[in-house]
Amino acid sequence: MYRPGCSCSWSFNLTKNTIKTPARPDTVRLQRISQAFWESAALMSAVELDLFTAISSGANTIESAAKAMDIEVVNAERLLVTLTAMDLLTRTGETFTNAEDVERFLVRGKKSYAGPWMLFGKPGWREWGKLTEHLRAGREDERRLGMYGESFTVERARKYHQATYSIGMGAARRFHRQVDLSGRRKLIDLGGGSGCYCIVAAETYPELKAEVLDLAPVVTVTREYLEENGVSDRVSASTCDFTTDALPHDADVAIMASNLPQYNREIIADVIARVHDALQPGGEFHLIGEMLDEDGTGPLAPALWGLTEALSHSTGLAHSIADCVFYLEKAGFGQLSVNEFIPQTLTRVTGFKAD
Repeated sequence: MYRPGCSCSWSFNLTKNTIKTPARPDTVRLQRISQAFWESAALMSAVELDLFTAISSGANTIESAAKAMDIEVVNAERLLVTLTAMDLLTRTGETFTNAEDVERFLVRGKKSYAGPWMLFGKPGWREWGKLTEHLRAGREDERRLGMYGESFTVERARKYHQATYSIGMGAARRFHRQVDLSGRRKLIDLGGGSGCYCIVAAETYPELKAEVLDLAPVVTVTREYLEENGVSDRVSASTCDFTTDALPHDADVAIMASNLPQYNREIIADVIARVHDALQPGGEFHLIGEMLDEDGTGPLAPALWGLTEALSHSTGLAHSIADCVFYLEKAGFGQLSVNEFIPQTLTRVTGFKAD
């Protein structure tokens, strides 16, 4: 090989060490975990700057993307190179393309747009930085409803459920593809938030009525989504702290979805027992939640949702599939089934009340 300014030349061959020695641990995995928030920040910035929408619309070079995002070219290069390394973009020469999941969920204007959900965790960024302090908190700091205390206003509920709605409709459609509610008369959704499961139920079953049960600030927002989706004539929203308040006794279907880690084992067991008592004979209950495997060793997503509850000092934690099956059995439900709902994230446990 010739080096400019040098009268000599050289060549070299890169050879691999073929001598097999026992693998020694290194710090690569640990470094990746400790710096994982860098990746989160890159994704969130791309969503906030509408980069993926710009690329989908044809601004697919560094220069054109920089113009679309109104940032300096060097910063666009930094961001696009990083997102490519994260497999969120693919690069061919000087042009970039969204990955398949990015194109489906992170292009603004598409029905499946989930940008608000990607930004869901950003308000808690500072609190995660103080996780050690939160973990050292004593029982005297515990709050039964966690983040849903007096400071949970209508405005906070509106922002919170803008995020949950962005993915909740997809989850609700998945549920109603898996579960046939033909012939059922009324569905209640405990902590139903933006009302997605009830909205899709009303769209799918014209004869079915539904009711979302949630806290007062949330109910105000729920009614906005019901009106927006044109189902407020058959879906209602009622103020109810389902952890303590009486439940309606006229429903033959009950759902509790994606709020399992917010409560401890005693609260969940009590809620499920009261759901059983409130349901009509032959009614069915679907617990959809972030559940650990039977042995409690994972997956990671449910474990992290349980850890999140330390930030709000709630009673909540990660429940296992075995825990949830036990809650339903103890309450008196039969014909139990365990079904994967969202791989590595959500599991659905279903039970029926005797006729």
